[in-house]
Amino acid sequence: MFPELETERLRLRQFREADVEPLLAFYQDPLSQKIFGPDASYGEVWRGVAKFIGHWTLRGFGQWAVEEKSSGRFAGYAGLWFPGDFADVEVGYGLHPAFRGKGYALEAARAARDHGYRTLGLPRLVSYIAPDNQPSLRIAERLEATPDGSFLLHGKPHTIYLHKKL
Repeated sequence: MFPELETERLRLRQFREADVEPLLAFYQDPLSQKIFGPDASYGEVWRGVAKFIGHWTLRGFGQWAVEEKSSGRFAGYAGLWFPGDFADVEVGYGLHPAFRGKGYALEAARAARDHGYRTLGLPRLVSYIAPDNQPSLRIAERLEATPDGSFLLHGKPHTIYLHKKL
């Protein structure tokens, strides 16, 4: 039910309770707060991890915890997200500040996208990206995703990037 993926440097695995603390540090980072808002609490992040796990039960796919294989440390999250108010399945990703700038987000997002298209046979995958989120824009471009409209997310307009079908 909860498959794991491996890339050259990363393991995409199911979330566990030990991931709450490093995920909280991700949400408390200034770049993350710019996207998700300030004031994430331990309880909110714990419930978010439970939501990630529940998504797998409801949809059969979801977000993975991203782990650096060489160290075994939590590096972030990546996966497929499709809550009830989304029109499309989103390829989402976020990296803990200590792991940014190494190409891990691209590696994890590519693995999630490829799993969605090749393994699950999903017909359409998108990423919702805030216009000022330059790191995510670069990842979408490197994955050859193209702008395809806009979507209101977290109370802010985001550009829909359509991922090229494999």
